[in-house]
Amino acid sequence: METRARQRSGRTARLLGAAGALGLAGLAQAAPPPIAIPVSAEDSAASSANEGLFDFLQGWRRSGALLGDMWGARTLLSRHGVSLGVQETSEGLGNLTGGSRRGFDYEGLTQAVVQLNTQRAFGWYGGTLNISALQIHGRNLSAETLGSLQTASGIEADRGARLWEIWYDQKLLDQDRLDLRVGQQSLDQEFMVSSNALSFVNTMFGWPMVPSEDLPGGGPAYPLSALGLRVKARPTDAVAVLAGVFSGSPAKTLSGDPQRDNRYGLGFPLNRGALAIAEIQYAYPALGGMVSPGDSQPLARTYRLGVWYDTERFVDERYDAHGRPLASALSDGTAAQHRGNYSVYAVADQMVWRSGRDPNRTLSLFTRIMGTPEADRNLVDFSANLGFVLRDPLTYRTADTFGVGLGYAHVSRRVAGADRDAALASGAYTPVRSDETFVEATYQYPFTPWLQLQPDVQYVFNPGGGVANPNNPQSRTRNELVLGVRTNILF
Repeated sequence: METRARQRSGRTARLLGAAGALGLAGLAQAAPPPIAIPVSAEDSAASSANEGLFDFLQGWRRSGALLGDMWGARTLLSRHGVSLGVQETSEGLGNLTGGSRRGFDYEGLTQAVVQLNTQRAFGWYGGTLNISALQIHGRNLSAETLGSLQTASGIEADRGARLWEIWYDQKLLDQDRLDLRVGQQSLDQEFMVSSNALSFVNTMFGWPMVPSEDLPGGGPAYPLSALGLRVKARPTDAVAVLAGVFSGSPAKTLSGDPQRDNRYGLGFPLNRGALAIAEIQYAYPALGGMVSPGDSQPLARTYRLGVWYDTERFVDERYDAHGRPLASALSDGTAAQHRGNYSVYAVADQMVWRSGRDPNRTLSLFTRIMGTPEADRNLVDFSANLGFVLRDPLTYRTADTFGVGLGYAHVSRRVAGADRDAALASGAYTPVRSDETFVEATYQYPFTPWLQLQPDVQYVFNPGGGVANPNNPQSRTRNELVLGVRTNILF
């Protein structure tokens, strides 16, 4: 099964808390979900050897991980500065209307991450070594039945096991004002991120549409990554600047499926130019900011502006090297080439309301827009995401989250022109692609600290931007209603 690069996901958050663990609050996201590193047994109360069965079951239900301390393994590893997290994401999604067929598919993702804290391991301050791996199983609904640009689930990928990331991060200067990271990295972990959008299932709330479709191999994002160097500077508590240079493509070749080209994640290609990216962030309240007793809690907000540039050569979407339409009988079929490709983007997360009676109940808005003027070499020249997230929507359900979001992708004029050329050359019906929009509503329900359920519904307008129905080429693919449920289990 070939999976297009655009079907790869978005961000996996790693939010290490003061206890050395990742919480499951907001766990399910534009996949893959954040993998949590549970608190070691050294930091939590051990169960009594003679406790009753009821007490044991209650403690097991409240545990931060299904396997708890893993029979002492987490405690032993923690003594040497090692943290371990394993998480299984499973989901069943199906389309009730539209697409090439109706039906449901199962897909799953097992993530494992190991982190070494160098200070705890051997007294070296500020260092973290990270190694993560993926095991992807099940089927791919978007590739097999939907044909949509903005794929329904961020965990969709080619089946198999692969290395994902392996990097070393070092904090420098007073108050950790400078941070360097080198190694195999997935950019959807830090760049272009909307923290509120991560509550959703659709891929495009994580790694957005423009880089998914326009970068070689879909860019270094789940389930792929690329070698590079990332620098993070924090000149003030409220402002951070990220910049990095990475391999121009996560695959050695530009044709075919990049995941098959780098099947096990053990290829580290450096033959495809370079990808440079920079982002400036502003956050309020500032990092380490204090709220005076009696003051109301501020409405948090984060703004990001960024740009990326890739030095690779990109083929023209419509014309050959002689300026003739590729669909023309006079063309030799060899597309014209262009040097380089770039895009600019902006992201905003804004809390707009907090309950005066329940401070956990908040309403936040988010938006992310991204575009490129290089329409001649790109299928998608503009994409946008926007929506809202309501936390603590029901009384006594403080960890629940309800959200509604929208995704939009615009097919470039160059591609629309190529569709018209194909229709003229063949004399047959050929739909002219324009844009695609989807709406998603989702609800996160943490059943226990280690198990989360997430029902989800999506509706896709004009799938594929208006592609022909594979079962009836004389008409476009009909709008699609996608229903499903996701589960996340932290081991």
